[in-house]
Amino acid sequence: MDKGFYPVQGAGLGLRRALVRTVADQPVNSVDFWEIAPENWIGVGGFYGKKLHAFTEQYPFICHGLSLSIGGPSPLDEAFLQRLKRFLRTHQIHCYSEHLSYCSDDGHLYDLLPIPFTEEAVHYVAGRIRRVQEILDQRIAIENVSYYAAPGQQMAEIEFLNAVLEEADCDLLLDVNNTYVNSINHRYDAEVFMQKIPANRIRYMHIAGHYNEAADLLIDTHGADVIDPVWSLLEKSYQQFGVIPTLLERDFNIPSLQTLELEVNRIQKLQSKWRHQNHEHSQHA
Repeated sequence: MDKGFYPVQGAGLGLRRALVRTVADQPVNSVDFWEIAPENWIGVGGFYGKKLHAFTEQYPFICHGLSLSIGGPSPLDEAFLQRLKRFLRTHQIHCYSEHLSYCSDDGHLYDLLPIPFTEEAVHYVAGRIRRVQEILDQRIAIENVSYYAAPGQQMAEIEFLNAVLEEADCDLLLDVNNTYVNSINHRYDAEVFMQKIPANRIRYMHIAGHYNEAADLLIDTHGADVIDPVWSLLEKSYQQFGVIPTLLERDFNIPSLQTLELEVNRIQKLQSKWRHQNHEHSQHA
């Protein structure tokens, strides 16, 4: 795949307020790129606003949205999208992603709720994604989300996801942990799921930790270390798709930056391993 397709390279980390002073005090060369939620930074001034400007001049950044509610019943917040467009241009950020879910209905619900896996929902969501891309004047990536119920389901999750990608003509943020969590909760094979994903749609990937509520119920928390089966699935994705930029998510129980860097470094080591192996395979093919 053309490397120019990817907005960033290597292994990244989500920039949380708790990390800002540490990152400001010393250059962080171990993290290849950073991700922020624009809702947490648009309009922010003072110390944090100044530091963000300094960081986006120094490091590659991407944006991952929280509140667009792409599958929600309420009209798209086009005023927010205009603010987002200015924010992306101000900071020269060229990649924006959102969740394939909804989080508002006449008010913010503070959770990511599943869109019914139906043909009607495919058309509805795809139309809204196309409108977002039109306003922002750029392609966006949508993320496969974790879900715990599938009300009104008429299609398999992978069929729904691929139908939205095709009809909206947008890209994919592949969340490896969500794929694993859903495979346990909904009893499907995560590797088979990934084999059906169109590689040319993937802009970058997420990896994270989760909480074991029960043997057959995992909760996507982003509050723990990544577990071995998820690392294994990440390796399988590099084997299948090639080495794709991958971001470590950690939203609470946030350890020191040095501890987070250890997981980022583990991503980089896997990327280096599979970059070499895929190169060797292509030479002998």
